[in-house]
Amino acid sequence: MTEIKPSSAPLTAHGADPLRGRFVTPSDASISQRALLLAALSLGESSIVGLRASPEVLSCVDVLRQLGVRIEQSGESWQVHGLGVVGLLQPETALKSGHSADGLALLLGLLAPYGFATLFSASPTLDEEVDSALLDGLGAIGARVEQRNPDGITLQGACLPLPVRQKLTTPSEVVKTALLLAGLQIAGDSEIYEAVATRDHTEKLLVAFGADITVTPDADDSEGATIRLVGLPELASQVIKVAGDPSAAAFAIVAALIIKGSELLVENVLINPLRTGLIDTLLEMGGNIEFLNQHETAGEHVADLRVRSSWLKGVRVNKHHASAMADDIPALAMAAAFAEGETVIEGFVAPGEPGGGRLEWLAAGLRANKVNVRTDADSLTIVGDSKVPGGGSVDSHGDAAIAMGFAVLGLASRHKVIIQDASAIVDSFPDFVAIMTALGGRFLPNKGR
Repeated sequence: MTEIKPSSAPLTAHGADPLRGRFVTPSDASISQRALLLAALSLGESSIVGLRASPEVLSCVDVLRQLGVRIEQSGESWQVHGLGVVGLLQPETALKSGHSADGLALLLGLLAPYGFATLFSASPTLDEEVDSALLDGLGAIGARVEQRNPDGITLQGACLPLPVRQKLTTPSEVVKTALLLAGLQIAGDSEIYEAVATRDHTEKLLVAFGADITVTPDADDSEGATIRLVGLPELASQVIKVAGDPSAAAFAIVAALIIKGSELLVENVLINPLRTGLIDTLLEMGGNIEFLNQHETAGEHVADLRVRSSWLKGVRVNKHHASAMADDIPALAMAAAFAEGETVIEGFVAPGEPGGGRLEWLAAGLRANKVNVRTDADSLTIVGDSKVPGGGSVDSHGDAAIAMGFAVLGLASRHKVIIQDASAIVDSFPDFVAIMTALGGRFLPNKGR
């Protein structure tokens, strides 16, 4: 079958044979980026196997090279020659902040303890994109961040930085990681309190590289925790194998569950409890998912998943559970469309916030494919049926998860589904169509309507 690559043209998913074979999960981008940053602060040569070559991760590679870190690629392995804690060099030119505000936040934390000024060019606007909690935290250690002009942000690092002391009342893994990167390079003990625990990949990697870090959950069974980090350690170089991204695996898992007769082995999936919200929900819905070859790498638990087609039933996903699996809501919605009974998904982000359009976009796409849905201010109710008609055209709005989700819906529905503007898939998962085709999926290019 001809390989179809996602582009700005529409993509048509028009049915599938039972899916069979092995799905090798793409590596997790968050772990890849954090492993790079910590390897740069270690002494000696670290190897990172399976680095996710996403635009954000490759931008991080470019920035670290500007800061004096030698990074080489050999096949699936990347060698990072670390300069040690507080060993980075002052860049000679402005740094690119990456493709998102998250990339900028991590770099601000990384360089805040250095006494020089750094210009970030083509960065987001300070007022709109940089979390105020990060600005407060960096200001407290003695660093200063300011808008230099419409196209750049300047960080004046702290000459005599103070240890980090920050309470994070609003959950933000990125802010937490940025402050940990700063605290790692400051003498003394830094302490961060999270009112709600967020993803802990950075903490696990810090342990793997030899940092002295402890996480103490609140004694009153609330969701908070205190993180203590001893500054200026000597980090040891490591060999890190990056675990597979469960959000990338989500589409193959859901496709195997809803396409009759399918059986897939989804390999190298990260099963960190803070990342398995979708898998847990699919198991609750009756999904036949078996965990095989469980092992640990760099402090993370990883497994292969054997997934077989299943009769699913509707469930209720409350606001707290939904917020922990925000990346996977589109995949869950497709499973719900084929489940018997109602699935209620609460806790959608308000319009105007990042990801705030998904409630409207998902509802519109499902309705276009003859799925019965109801919406409330922040919830989506999907009345499932094992035989989804399909036949609709969906606007992805540039959301890769929306685009891939409805591609999966089209593979399992009676009639073809057209995804308008499938280009969003390219940056997120460029081999998605080719891999799903090899497993039994069917896609056609479409010249539009």
